[in-house]
Amino acid sequence: MLKDLAGKRVLITGSSTGIGAAVAKGFAELGARVVVHGHASRDKAEAVAADIRKAGGEVHLVFGDVSRTAEAHRVVEEGVKALGGLDVLINNAGALVRRSPLVDVDDALYDEVMDLNVRSVVMASQAAIPYLRQAGGGSIIHTSSIAARNGGGPGSVLYGSAKAAVSNMTRNMAKEFARENIRVNAVAPGVILTPFHERYSTPETLEAMRKTVPMGRLAAPEECVGAFLFLASPAMSGYVTGQVIEVNGGQLMP
Repeated sequence: MLKDLAGKRVLITGSSTGIGAAVAKGFAELGARVVVHGHASRDKAEAVAADIRKAGGEVHLVFGDVSRTAEAHRVVEEGVKALGGLDVLINNAGALVRRSPLVDVDDALYDEVMDLNVRSVVMASQAAIPYLRQAGGGSIIHTSSIAARNGGGPGSVLYGSAKAAVSNMTRNMAKEFARENIRVNAVAPGVILTPFHERYSTPETLEAMRKTVPMGRLAAPEECVGAFLFLASPAMSGYVTGQVIEVNGGQLMP
């Protein structure tokens, strides 16, 4: 049933590494036309694009800081121009920025975390809506996190709160755009072995997290891809909107 993704025009923010990179490759393997977006990791974004092209897929590259409103709009507009339209927007850009106890949070950290994880979702979605309308509908998929429900680990008060906002925006946007055939959903990964944890988590922290997962292991980015494909496919999820799919090995069972 995923054959309906062939030819779909898909833009994935934050797709130079980790889950976003795996998702971009997953869509391309099914024949979707993909825009890979990067910002600081330009060389890694180019490597993802090279892998997709080597496998015979169509891919375009767009760079920009989606935490800034004008840049988020430009990234979407350039992606749409490259693809000739838009069917699926995946808001995957985000980061913890740094672990910080509440007493050490300052305005700069607050703004950086919220702009990257929340403003980017709002503004990229805002920019995408007219193009999804032109296409007669489509799908927006946000990347939330297990932290949206369990509060996150040490020093992630802002990140967990930002992802909770993303999950809630998913529900509100789903209501707003349902009658226009635009479905809005989210995927909430648990502990996935990506550069995120290489940067923010020690081996000891990861081992402590692993012990809380009923499946007894942490996941690879590729294990999140199926949820995104499912939510993008009208054949698979045409009556699914406003949902947050948890991908966490049973670590959280809401």
